[in-house]
Amino acid sequence: MKKVLGIIPARGQSKRIPRKNIKNLLGKPLIAYTIEEALKSELLDRLIVSTEDHEISIIAKKYGAEVPFMRPADLAEDNVADQPVFIHALKALKKLDDYEPEIVLNLRPT
Repeated sequence: MKKVLGIIPARGQSKRIPRKNIKNLLGKPLIAYTIEEALKSELLDRLIVSTEDHEISIIAKKYGAEVPFMRPADLAEDNVADQPVFIHALKALKKLDDYEPEIVLNLRPT
């Protein structure tokens, strides 16, 4: 079976809707819905949240996602595309756990 990694990129900074990834929606933080659905998948062997935000990290862990590292603040700016965030995550997972997925899924928290 292939190693399939789900990455939820969830930064704490948002200009239009402050703290949108953890805004309450029907009794749960918005990011919780993405985490819960991803964990139901039989295809993912690992689910992580990439964030620079301590509060998002705590909430993500509470709902069952891994937060094995904190994203550098410079990768959480408005103009940063997904690719550098994912490259950082993949390098960190290789270094921390010698984990190299064959497939990476971008799972949006919003």
